[in-house]
Amino acid sequence: MAELKNVERELQRFRRRLIVAALVVVLSFALLIGRWLWLQVLRHRQYSLQAQDNRIAIVPLVPTRGLILDRNGILLANNFAAYTLEITPSKTRGLEATIAALRSILPISAFEERRFRNLLSMSRSFEATPIRNKLTDAEVARFVAQRFRFPGVDVRARLFRSYPLGALASHAIGYIGRIGPNEQARIADSDEASNYQGTDHIGKTGVELQYEEQLHGIAGFEEVEVNAVGRPVRRLRSVPAVPGSTLVLSLDIRLQKLAEDLYGNRTGACVVMDPRSGEVLAFVSMPTYDPNLFVEGIDPENWNALNTDPRKPLLNRVLRGTFPPGSTYKPYLALGALSLGIRTPNYTLNDPGYFMLGKHKFRDDVPGGHGRVDMHKAIAVSCDTYFYMVANDWGVDGMHDYTRKFGFGQPTGIDLPDEARGLLPSKAWKRRAYKNPEQQRWYPGETISLGIGQGYNSFTPIQMANALAAMANRGTRYKPRMVRMVENMRSRRFEPTALRVAERVDPPPAMWQVVHDGMVAVNTEPDGTAYAVFKDAPYTSAGKTGTAQVFTVGQNQKYNASDLARHLLDHALYTVFAPADNPTVCVALIVEHAGWGAEAAAPIARKLVDYHLLGTYPSEAEIEKISGVKPQPVQFQYASGKNGVPDVPGAKMPAPGAAASSAVGARRAAQARDAGRARAQAPGAKPASAPAIRPWPAPASAPAAGTQPIAAETLRHGRYARPGCEPGPLFTRFGARADNPDPDEGVRL
Repeated sequence: MAELKNVERELQRFRRRLIVAALVVVLSFALLIGRWLWLQVLRHRQYSLQAQDNRIAIVPLVPTRGLILDRNGILLANNFAAYTLEITPSKTRGLEATIAALRSILPISAFEERRFRNLLSMSRSFEATPIRNKLTDAEVARFVAQRFRFPGVDVRARLFRSYPLGALASHAIGYIGRIGPNEQARIADSDEASNYQGTDHIGKTGVELQYEEQLHGIAGFEEVEVNAVGRPVRRLRSVPAVPGSTLVLSLDIRLQKLAEDLYGNRTGACVVMDPRSGEVLAFVSMPTYDPNLFVEGIDPENWNALNTDPRKPLLNRVLRGTFPPGSTYKPYLALGALSLGIRTPNYTLNDPGYFMLGKHKFRDDVPGGHGRVDMHKAIAVSCDTYFYMVANDWGVDGMHDYTRKFGFGQPTGIDLPDEARGLLPSKAWKRRAYKNPEQQRWYPGETISLGIGQGYNSFTPIQMANALAAMANRGTRYKPRMVRMVENMRSRRFEPTALRVAERVDPPPAMWQVVHDGMVAVNTEPDGTAYAVFKDAPYTSAGKTGTAQVFTVGQNQKYNASDLARHLLDHALYTVFAPADNPTVCVALIVEHAGWGAEAAAPIARKLVDYHLLGTYPSEAEIEKISGVKPQPVQFQYASGKNGVPDVPGAKMPAPGAAASSAVGARRAAQARDAGRARAQAPGAKPASAPAIRPWPAPASAPAAGTQPIAAETLRHGRYARPGCEPGPLFTRFGARADNPDPDEGVRL
């Protein structure tokens, strides 16, 4: 019998299914609506920004680094454009295979590959890393023809830093190099992180490091719309980068070239300053090095050659090298002894050629002595016995407290990094420097040696030059300046750097005159120690020779230079300012292991002063006679504006037809110097009055006569190509030697 269908039960089942289906539909729509509300309302801002970021790429625009010029507009550091071959690892089909394939069409040296891998370890996989720099046009064409084979490999045009004059003034200018891990960490922790997006290089030494902020500029950016695969479609917005400021140094690069040529292959340091302003006219540390080697990294061969050279070319002797000042220290002791009443101008002694302290004999350089000696003669003939007695009567702490006012034993504050403090000894210093109680004790014999600039005295050449400038200024000491003017990034006009007084000594005028006349006698009186060098000078100058011992000569020994190795010979020093009654230039220099200051150092100073005051440039034969080396010519390039006139206030171009690449051309160029410069006067004649001391005019004032309105755009975009050098690892700057009690004292030489 067939079972009848239960309609009511089927209907109830259908209703339950319909309700469940309706609930599922409602719930699904509720979820969709909820998700829509979540995405489009509650999280709209977040996801809108993410979508915008996926659509828009921010591309940093690296600013052009500022130029560096000398005081006459000659290029010392510039930029030039060249092609680089770069690899983005995340976009390649295999890094090793890509490099191997590239090597089949372009030469890639083992050094370039090592440098690439070193840079790769410091970069992220999506960042482009250069494997070849400065490609030729033929190499670019060869790669572009097969570019389809190399995804993730591109050729890009980049600006490279160049130092057109090579090793000339390299310790002052410095160099840039690739940003290292420590610098990356420092930048990341500072407010400058965004400003260095896309930047690969940073200042490492010298002006390049000290003025990194001004030279770097301000980074810009572009907003670019990209498609799904990241290719740019169109540019939406652009904020241009602000190029770095152009710096005008106080250096006269022709004077710098002359000084370096006069040193030849000898080591040492020389500083030429304008005592009226503290401007550094020449900054010489010999030997030098080529900063172009370090821009993209230095290869191992060049690095080993520089690092193992016993002459230490990487050491900045002007700022980090410390030397005993020898007899160049005597004028400051003389001024202090006269000012404090320890000596009178008329105090006279009979010099036997030595000074006895107990049983120890401190000898003079003249065995029989100088006869009757007063303060004037003691300075002129450099009588050691006289100053032995001054030191003995004065004491170490008294000498320390007075000569410190001239800047000895403390940083001068020059606008360059890594300046050493030097060492001006005192009893308190010795107690701090040594742990052994016996070593902490100050002995009377140590005071005697200080009287002639020996013993613990150890100063940097920049301190010696700064102290000399203070002496020339009758006690006013300015902070030395390397940068004379800085281009304002907003107005694009040059603004002078500040003139700052570091200290005023204010010696009694009569006492200062005694010391001044004694220094004049060094160069003008027949028994003066530098008379043979300056006797025919058409101007009056004030100088002081110095000879600093490298090792101690025993009581029963006699110093004989011919029996000694070169590294044991005395250092030769000389300091001079001129014209004597109205100084516009001062020179402090040291020639290492060269013997007597009057023979080795004074002739260099004479040529430098002649060039600055008279505009006379020595011939190649004269330079070779002093240095022993034939000078090499150099071609100067100008960052110039309209009609070839430098866009720098007060800059002077060479005379028409002058060839700046030769000594003759430099001599002719020197004849075109500013007519207002102090001219030479005959011995005994009244010197011409110097122009009033004033800073350069403010940017709003009219430019100096003979110049055009400043067009910094011309300077900034000037291109002067120079072949580059092979790159390599970054250079680590010199620090203090471990054998110094105080690391800030510098490297004693």
